[in-house]
Amino acid sequence: MKTFGLSVLAAIGGYLVGLFGGMLLIETLSSNTHDKSVEAAMTGAFVFGPLVAVVAVIVTLVFRSRHSPKG
Repeated sequence: MKTFGLSVLAAIGGYLVGLFGGMLLIETLSSNTHDKSVEAAMTGAFVFGPLVAVVAVIVTLVFRSRHSPKG
């Protein structure tokens, strides 16, 4: 149950990091001139956020499996 809770926290934290990081990345690198803020928000929310959340959960599960007590 502890691993599940940590995975959920990692997913939430990873989503937030991906959301705001993706928004910042799109705001700085996009050449879109008409609706850059919408592009940044949608890409952050639907691409970078979920991607980083999944990676965070995988990293958490791998870390927990390697450092769990062998009983």
